[in-house]
Amino acid sequence: MCVCKAGKTINFMRMEFLSCPENVALARIAAASFAAQLEMTLNDLEELKVAVSEAVSNCIIHGYDNQPVGVIRLTTNLYEGTLEIIIDDDGKGIEDVEQAMQPTFSTVPERMGLGFVFMKSFMDEVVVNSTVNQGTQVILRKVLAFNQALQCSL
Repeated sequence: MCVCKAGKTINFMRMEFLSCPENVALARIAAASFAAQLEMTLNDLEELKVAVSEAVSNCIIHGYDNQPVGVIRLTTNLYEGTLEIIIDDDGKGIEDVEQAMQPTFSTVPERMGLGFVFMKSFMDEVVVNSTVNQGTQVILRKVLAFNQALQCSL
């Protein structure tokens, strides 16, 4: 695992939405729209959307038991050299994060247990912080190529 060093904050976005499946697409598009200011390839944008979808879906399915009863927060930060996306909830949390990140592990039998696998394969760094009965935070980081870094023009 790399430890991505964040530089100076260049731009950021924050939003929150209800834990219903319809909002997975909203989160995907919001994160991709934010990342579009960078010179990312279409493939990189698609991979970013998949990683965000998996993280938000996990909040809905596992954090809130597929119920529209909680809030999910999406924060995107553009630092010098790093794009960071944070998805967090106040759901039931993960008892064993290390086990949850293993391929094919799922607490829901009909699920494939590949969400974290996709996140880890598409992003440069995935950090999961969770406390039972308090919620989970997933941090996705992508190291940017030199030519992708830009300044926010206000």
